[in-house]
Amino acid sequence: MKSINRIYLIGYMGSGKTTIGKRLARKLELQFVDTDRFMEYRYRKTIGEIFSEKGETAFRLMEHNVLQEVSEYENVVISTGGGAPCFHNNIDLMNQTGFTVYLKVSVGELMKRLETGRNVRPLLKNKTKEELRIFIAENIEKRSEFYNQAQLIFNADQTIGKINIENMVDNLILFISNKVNL
Repeated sequence: MKSINRIYLIGYMGSGKTTIGKRLARKLELQFVDTDRFMEYRYRKTIGEIFSEKGETAFRLMEHNVLQEVSEYENVVISTGGGAPCFHNNIDLMNQTGFTVYLKVSVGELMKRLETGRNVRPLLKNKTKEELRIFIAENIEKRSEFYNQAQLIFNADQTIGKINIENMVDNLILFISNKVNL
């Protein structure tokens, strides 16, 4: 069985990558890195500011460079941006340098989670409820070819609450440990 020292969490925005990632790292006694927060720190701007000032193409290249950097870290859980696996062969980089977990969540559950944060996420800004549903469904369909390349697809559809998160993390650890040595 393969031993790992990097776990990448991928999935759509609102899938719980950061929330689950922090708890997973704590339970496995690993470091935690959120690539979005890393980018904000590195470039001294919010993701929204980078997106609006530089555009998506430049943002995706910056995101790739950050991912390359953190892919050299050891003993770490890495939460990636929702689109990160879909650009610049990032999914291949992650699969080659660690263990990838796709936190899969239904469109309906994502709508619940993202509706309140619509105006702070650049890609969702000012969308109506119906536009949000269509946007999420279309994006997941486009991104699923990348997400489904993860080494583990984990159903993270349960409504996130403190007890559910802990249960999800415990289950995730079991699933990962069945695939690799932790």
